[in-house]
This record gives sequence, structure tokens and C-alpha cells, in this order.
Amino acid sequence: MRSVCFTGHRKITVTQELKRRLYIELEQLVKNGVTDFYVGGAICFDTFAEQTVTELKKSYPQVRLNLVLPCPTEQQTPKWSEEDKTEYFRLLSFADSIEICCEHYTADCMKKRNQRLVDLADICVCYFNSSNDRSGTGQTVRMVQRKGIPIINLF
Repeated sequence: MRSVCFTGHRKITVTQELKRRLYIELEQLVKNGVTDFYVGGAICFDTFAEQTVTELKKSYPQVRLNLVLPCPTEQQTPKWSEEDKTEYFRLLSFADSIEICCEHYTADCMKKRNQRLVDLADICVCYFNSSNDRSGTGQTVRMVQRKGIPIINLF
């Protein structure tokens, strides 16, 4: 197993304990041979995952941060806060690769992005509250389950 995808809710509380747990989980995966981390570029959990992978890269130069975006940046971020946009652009600069799934924002570009993340992954690390099953995160977790790959849920 060499690759991880991430999925998680857009509204979570990122605590010091959650930061510690994610770092420990990812560090263990790296020590077991994982090198590629695929993130979807959304706010909150995706941003948190990107920040953690960027931190890991400082100690593990073999780690690669790969962004799989649903559509071009200017179409993905117009409703985001300035703070979220600033962090997004900062993280883009750390990416080892950037793939854009659709040329334009469409009703299903997020689903296509989620499927691409799952297609690329051997493991999924998520923050999934099953009471919010109808979310994009729930959709992605179901895709992962159909593929039959391991899930590490930090919820």
C-alpha cells in the first residue's frame, strides 16, 4: 500500500488532540511505505489533512502531497472566506502535483473528484460522522467501501 486519500466534513472542530491523532496515523502509514497522499482541496478537513501532510514532508522527504481538485480554483473558491482562500493558495504552493477533474464547475464535479480520489487510493483516512450520511463525505466513504480498501475514521 502506497497511497492514501482523505475525505471529511467541511464543518468540524480541529482540536490539538485531533491534530495529534492525524499526525500519528499518517506517520505510521509513512513508516509502513505510504508515500502518496491525495487530497480534494475542500475547506476544513481537507485543509487540515493538507497541512498535516505538509508537516510530515519536513521529516519524510519521500512524502508527496497530491491535490485532486473538482474544477479550476476560481470556480471552486468564490464563496470561501478570505482566510480559507489564503490558506488554500498557500497549500497549493506545497503540492507535488495538481489534477483538475473538470474544466468547469458542474453539478457533479465534486462527485467526479471524490471518485478520482478513491480510484487513486489504497487506504482512506476520513473524518466521517455517520449521522451525516447524505454528505459528500458519506458518498465518498461508500465509494471506498465498494472498492474494499481500509478506512481509518478519526471521528
